Amino acid sequence: MSQAGSKPYDISKQVVAAAFEKVAKNKGAPGVDGVTVEQFAQDYQNNLYKVWNRMSSGSYFPSPVRMVEIPKDHGVGTRVLGVPTVADRTAQAVAVAYLEPRVEPVFHPDSYGFRPGRSQHDAIETCRARCFRYDWVLDLDIEKFFDNVDHDLVLKAVAHHTDEKWILLYVQRWMKVPMRGRDGSMIVRDRGTPQGAVISPLLANLFLHVCHECDEGIEV
Repeated sequence: MSQAGSKPYDISKQVVAAAFEKVAKNKGAPGVDGVTVEQFAQDYQNNLYKVWNRMSSGSYFPSPVRMVEIPKDHGVGTRVLGVPTVADRTAQAVAVAYLEPRVEPVFHPDSYGFRPGRSQHDAIETCRARCFRYDWVLDLDIEKFFDNVDHDLVLKAVAHHTDEKWILLYVQRWMKVPMRGRDGSMIVRDRGTPQGAVISPLLANLFLHVCHECDEGIEV
């Protein structure tokens, strides 16, 4: 990517490039613009420069997310996913690259979901070992968590762990961006963070961490 003058926000071009590599590795469906990962990569340098330039200047605004309904793995009904564009997924991956190293060290050691270097297999192994020590298990599920999480509380949690103003700015925009249905209608969202967005799992873990710490009486 070509060089440019100083910007309000110091965002590394190398981080932007690495973010796209992660997005490309995960592939995924196109967003509302219909651009696939492969098509985005055909003009790799120009497209990444646009992402970097807009993010670092404060002029980045995400596109609406494309609503996709998929059958639930267990149970009746469908799960609603919000699929961002490839450019927006790249921008979100940039924010994750900056925020994740700050919050990972404070997360609970028994937290396994959507964390680097951890998987459901690690959680199963921990459960297996503890079954020999305890004769009880607690099974909980937060219904429609991603659909209903409070925006203001998420932003407070993010602000507690970073002083990067651009992260707060763009997290707010990502959470509030409308969802476009199959019929082209726009669904305004005042809560929740779209499943299918790169940033959503990290925001969910951060929100739940803060809730846990508050429940334990720990100042966060």
